[in-house]
This record gives sequence, C-alpha cells and structure tokens, in this order.
Amino acid sequence: MTVSESDHQRRPAHHDPILQIRNTSVTFDMDRGESRVLDDVELDIQRNEILGIVGESGSGKSMLASALLDAVVDPGVAYGDITYRPTDGEPVDVLDLDKQGLKELRWETISMVFQGAMSSFNPVRKIRTHFVETLDAHDYDIDEGMERAEGILEDLYLEPDRVLDSYPHELSGGMKQRALIALSLVLEPEVLVMDEPTAALDLLMQRSIISLIREIKAEYDLTIVFITHDLPLVADIADRIGVLYAFEFVELGPTDEILEDAAHPYTRLLLKSTPNLEAPIETMQPVEGSAPDPVNVPSGCSFHPRCPLADDQCRHEDPRAYEVNANHPVHCHHWSTAREEISMTDDYDVSSVLQSTAVDTRAQSEEIDPVVSLEDVEVHFETEQSFFDMFSDSDVVEAVNGVSVDIYEKDVVVLVGESGCGKTTLGKTAVGLQEPTGGSVQFRGHDIWDVQTGTDTGIEWGEIRRSLQIVHQDPGSALNPHRRVKTSLEAPLKRWNKDLDGNDRTQRVLSLLEHVGMTPPNDYIERYPHQLSGGEQQRVALIRAMLMNPDLIMADEPVSALDVSLRVEMMDLMIQLQDTFDTSYLFVSHDLSNARYIAEKTGGRIGVVYLGQLVEIGTPEQIIHNPQHPYTKALCWATPELGVEKNTEEAPIRTIDIPDPTDPPSGCRYHTRCPNAREICRTQSPESFDVPDETAHDAACFRVDDDHDYWTSKSITRAEETVFDD
Repeated sequence: MTVSESDHQRRPAHHDPILQIRNTSVTFDMDRGESRVLDDVELDIQRNEILGIVGESGSGKSMLASALLDAVVDPGVAYGDITYRPTDGEPVDVLDLDKQGLKELRWETISMVFQGAMSSFNPVRKIRTHFVETLDAHDYDIDEGMERAEGILEDLYLEPDRVLDSYPHELSGGMKQRALIALSLVLEPEVLVMDEPTAALDLLMQRSIISLIREIKAEYDLTIVFITHDLPLVADIADRIGVLYAFEFVELGPTDEILEDAAHPYTRLLLKSTPNLEAPIETMQPVEGSAPDPVNVPSGCSFHPRCPLADDQCRHEDPRAYEVNANHPVHCHHWSTAREEISMTDDYDVSSVLQSTAVDTRAQSEEIDPVVSLEDVEVHFETEQSFFDMFSDSDVVEAVNGVSVDIYEKDVVVLVGESGCGKTTLGKTAVGLQEPTGGSVQFRGHDIWDVQTGTDTGIEWGEIRRSLQIVHQDPGSALNPHRRVKTSLEAPLKRWNKDLDGNDRTQRVLSLLEHVGMTPPNDYIERYPHQLSGGEQQRVALIRAMLMNPDLIMADEPVSALDVSLRVEMMDLMIQLQDTFDTSYLFVSHDLSNARYIAEKTGGRIGVVYLGQLVEIGTPEQIIHNPQHPYTKALCWATPELGVEKNTEEAPIRTIDIPDPTDPPSGCRYHTRCPNAREICRTQSPESFDVPDETAHDAACFRVDDDHDYWTSKSITRAEETVFDD
C-alpha cells in the first residue's frame, strides 16, 4: 500500500462538510469561576480531508476532540451545535444524541486515537481481547471483524498473530500506537480523530506513523483530524491547518498558505519559534509570555498581551473573522500588516554561522583534561523473570556497549537516538547514577566507583555527587509535591553551603527565580509544584541542580514535554545558566532539531546512539550536513522541516521497528535496517573511524574507510523490499 506525491497535492478544502461545528463551547464550573476551555468555535471539517489542529498545551485541542464525540468528562459541559452529515440520510446533531445514538456514533462513525497508547489498553489483557470486546460491544460479527483487524494490522506493517497474542507491555511504543490505530479502524468509521498520536514516539517512528496515516486515509476513505502541538509534524500531511489559541481558532487555511504566508501574529511567531535543521539559529525566537488562564481570558483579542502589534483596538475589541483568501479566515485586526511587521526570514549566512560556532574539540582535548571521561563503558541488565522462567537463563539487555567519550569544561554533548537505544542509561552512567558493568567512568582523573568504594581516596564521594547532577525529563515527578518551591530550592544550599543563614538562602533563591524569569519571585517561592506550569517546573528543577554548583549536568529530555513555542526559550535559559555557573551539559534528546539548536549555540557536539553504541559524533554542521553513518542519515530524513521538501522516493531505512535489545543483531547492529548493508556487516562490528578531512568527526561505519573490504563485499539489500515508502 503506497501513496504517491500526486495523491497528496495541497489544495483548498472542497465544500462538502462531514462535520459542522457552530458556536460550540466547553465549560467547567470551578471554585474560582467558570473555566471556558473551548470558546464559541466555528469549523467545517471537509469530507476526506486531513485537518491539522495545532496549538500550545491548554489551548483547547483535546477539548475539541472530546466535543466531536460528545465525550467531555464531567463536570465539563459541551454546548452549541455539532452536526454530522452522512453521505446518505439526514444530518445528526451529535450533542443531542441519546445513549444508544452515542454508542453508534462513537467508533462506528467517529473514532478516536488517544494520546497515550499504553494507557488506552488494559495492561492485563491481550491485544486480541481489546478487538473482540470492541466488536462485541457494537454487535459486529466477531469472525469477520477479526479478519478485518488482521488485514488492518498487516497494512500497518505489523505481524497480526504476534501483536494480537501479546500483552501491551510486550510491544514497543510504535507497535502499541499502530495497534491502537488498527483498533480505531476495526468498526469502519468515516472520521478518525487523532489526539497527539505521535507525542511519545521518537523521530523515526513519528515519520513512519505519518507515512502510514497518508496510506490508511486513502485505503479506508477516511476524514482525519490530526491534533498536535508540533506544527512541522502535521504540516507534512495536512490539507488544512487550524491554529488554536486561548480556546478559539485564530487562523485556518490551506497548509501551504499557513506555512508560507501566515496572517496571524501568533501563527507567524509560532513558526519562527520552531527549532529546525536548516534555518540559522538566530532566526529562532520564543513566543514571549504565556497562554491565558481559562478562568481569566483577556478582553478583546486574547493574544494581545503577547502580541507585538497590539493597540487599543486589540485590547478592547474581539477581532472578527477577516478573509485573507478563500477558505483562509484569520481573527486579527492587523492581519494585513502582520506579514510585514513580523518577518519570517532574516538575512543570515548559514555557513558562516555554523563555522563561527563550531569548536575543535579534538584540539581542546590535547590542551586540557576532561571533566568526565567514559572509557569503553558497558552497562548490561538482566531482565526480570516470572515464576515459570526461574529455571532458565535470564535475557541480558546490553543497554550500553563499549562507549568512549570525553566531556570538557563548559562543554555540551547531546546524545540523540530512538527510544530504548541507551541514551538515558549512558547519561546516568556518566553522572554516577548507574554503575557500569564494564569500562570506567572518571571524574577529573578519579574512577568514581573506586572513590565510592574507598579504593581511591584522592577525592571525597560527596564532592563527586555534588559535581555531577541530573535534570529529569518530567520535572513534575522530580519535585516533591508536598514541598513548596522555597523548601525544594533551599535544600541543596542547606547541605552544601552550611555557612549561609536562612535569610541568605532565601535571598539567593529569590535572585535565581528572578534570573530565570519567574517574577515576582516572592509569589513563586510559596507555590507547590502543581501550581506551576510545565515550563515553570522545569525552571525550578534547573535552579535546584545549579544551586549545587555542579561541573556536569545530565539533562534528560529537558524540553520534550514542553510546547514547541517554549523549547527555544528553555534551551536559551539553559545556555544562560551555563554561562553563569560554568557548568557542562550532557543533553539527552530524541529530537535532532533540539540537539542541533543547543549544540550549535554552545559550540558543542552531537553523539548518535544506536542499540547501546555511539555510532557517530561530531559538530552539528558535520552531523546534519555531512552525516556518515546510515542511521544518522535516517534521523536527519525523519526530522520534520517546515518549508523543506523531503526526498519522497524511498525511506532511507529498511524496517520501522528497532531490534529486540535482548537479542541484538550480529556484526554491525544497524545492518538489519541499513539500506547499504553488505555481507561483511553481518559478521563484523565496525570500529570508530576518523572521517577524512574533518576534525572531531568519527563514525562507526565501514563506508567511512574507502579502502575497507566492505566495498568488495556482496550487498544483502538489493533483493529485499523497503518496508515503507514516503
């Protein structure tokens, strides 16, 4: 099942609405007032289109999805008009259906793919049971339905028997997400609503899911509503894009028009704030300010407190829908001048920017000693066994296998790769939170585990623990929910700066809160974590780590949970704090755009990790514009880019799913997915080669060496089909 580029031409939506939304709102009664989380929305969803809906967290995206199925949870109330228009028959008022009518509408007519695939499945029931129960609940023939389910799973490049006979935890994140898509299609719906379906997936799986969405849309004659906070992701497949801000649409139009000539200031600023691989980093600026409180939405234009074009009219008069072009309304009084006032491009020489930020780390290594040095590090885990497996050998996961890397003063190393490739384990090992099963980790020349056991007495263990810190991916769970911000931030000062009295500690905390933009600091210092936004929680977590005055911070996906509009702002803050505290970062990310931004802006390096091995490392310029390892090339291909045409002929990777880490492939671990694999790759594991004519650029691939036996070895891929095309 393939879809050619000609099957997906960008076009204005034809006027054949399958769903019409008129004056639709969703409200919640709260102690402090009415919370309006969807505000008088009007929208036509055209038959057989892919409509992308984007916006920041809390903008009302998920509420719109729930309203389309009249599934807003109590005590929320949806009101207005949502009309389903079948091809044959009378229109149906969705919000006026009885219980039986809703049962028939949900899944059979409008189906939903929820954000968390794991939480959508019962963990103690096999995938097959979920399909059977869904078919039975809607009075479908079980045998016919399961035959259809198997066909859908095959269309999604899954093995039906294996998936259906597995429990959810036995499937990878990408496999669970595809199984959930199959479950949503088993009752043959007309409309598929997808709420952040790729949010928890890494780049390659995101790209493959996007490719599959195009295919299932054509195969099953679907209308798709794709909801996301990631504009580059949806821009690759959507016919139209709607931009939600403060619980209402501020702009809606054909994808090409939105990307090339957006008319609303928020849309233009959102586009500029998105990290990408090609644009100069100087052009990437965060959207200043924060989204409004649903209980206290500003009068007039809701965006006016953050808008650089706001005037008295914006502050007092709610903008109507102005027509930019046919099928392109925008809610902005100044839409005609926004395009001139908020430029989308700046005159930067990309090559000169890259050259000025590149750092010769190899020359640096000859002049100074590293802060942390990893030498041939291995971390292997034995998998847990059930009672029935107690007499058999445990499976061993080689989470990290033979990695060597040095981190210097004020250095930044960004580890990128798919989920489960060993990035986080490697990072935790570097900061002494995970003991290696082989190799060594040294802090300023001292093996940290020799220090911990007392074999090396040249430095105290407490000094190492203070010097090596971590910022977790989810700051909400990393902060004690029962402690105020003040208590959490004063704790490291009490332990490591005992000469400070209570007033000095408080003043230092207040100063840092103001330094990171949390003003007035006296307000924030008394709050609990749940009273902070995600970005504010991450700021507090960063401050807490910095108060240790560490030499190295391992930042584990520190911006992945944030809106795209906040990621640049958070990375800029991390760079600012690095300059203030003279610390180094080991930054873990699955997003190559984020990796490029922070590494290029700090003169750092990007390390590419695959199945526990460091397969390539170099400057951002080298990794992005001259990748040597086929896996690095696949990551670059998978990274969504606004306004950049991707090579659509064939995906540079042979299979979607990563191999089982308990049974990694022999030889080069990437050879089972590599489009350039040869016989020698099956049996020999490549060493790390210096890339010719490039400093500080190494790649573990035979192709780097022009004289290697690889070039005379027989190809193993020419007779094999590529698993998915784009």
